[in-house]
Amino acid sequence: MNKSGIVDIELWQLIAAYAYVIVLLVIVRIMGIKREKIIVVSSIRMTLQLIIAGYVLIYLFNHPSFGFLLLLFLLMEGFAINNTFTRVKVPLNRELKKIIAYSLCGGTTISLMYFLLVVIGGNTWSDPRYFIPIAGMLIGNSMTGISLGINRLIDSMRTERDRIEGALMLGATPKMASKDSVNKAFDASILPTINSMLGMGIVFLPGMMTGQILSGTSPLIAIKYQIAIMLGILGSVAFTVLIFVHRAYKVFFNKEAQLLLPEETDTKK
Repeated sequence: MNKSGIVDIELWQLIAAYAYVIVLLVIVRIMGIKREKIIVVSSIRMTLQLIIAGYVLIYLFNHPSFGFLLLLFLLMEGFAINNTFTRVKVPLNRELKKIIAYSLCGGTTISLMYFLLVVIGGNTWSDPRYFIPIAGMLIGNSMTGISLGINRLIDSMRTERDRIEGALMLGATPKMASKDSVNKAFDASILPTINSMLGMGIVFLPGMMTGQILSGTSPLIAIKYQIAIMLGILGSVAFTVLIFVHRAYKVFFNKEAQLLLPEETDTKK
């Protein structure tokens, strides 16, 4: 326990946490579930990424610089966009990639600035102690949301092709014909966030709130921050996906309002 009364995790205790994962690997191996590689890779990658992030944050806290803060934010956005591309099950054409990129950047940036300038206020927009953690939560959740939305939109366009083409033949516009698919994509993207919100405080205490309480913050202050950030996450995910679906459905249609799937758009549009 350090001077502030917080229990510090010693190196041997951290090693014990890895030993717990090794036990999990042994069980997975015995049961014949071939997932050892992904568990090992994700654990190592998570460790390295967090260690690097820790040293970067220490430098930022000791040497505040808005320019470096902005560069770090752009890097976070870049990694999120790239991860989104890799999470999609089918190849994406250039137009869809452009829409994903500016939807993710636009939705998260607007949500972050609103949260820092209006909800928290003060000079938090340039304070790395607020900017980086909040930006990370908004970008991370929006990345997950838009990934789910893309996959659902493409799957729905493919499985409901006959219905959409039938609606087009009857005189419906591309927007009207694809409305059901767009709604399903939006629902799929925000469902994890909604489910998480429904269980908070009863089923589990979220990570941000738990971390603040463990660091000695009053539970009431931690609750206020958690409520605010969850509403911010909901808004960021919803806004990002709304920007995406507003433009993305158009990519599935050519100038003659004919439905084209992603693998067809590059060659036939």
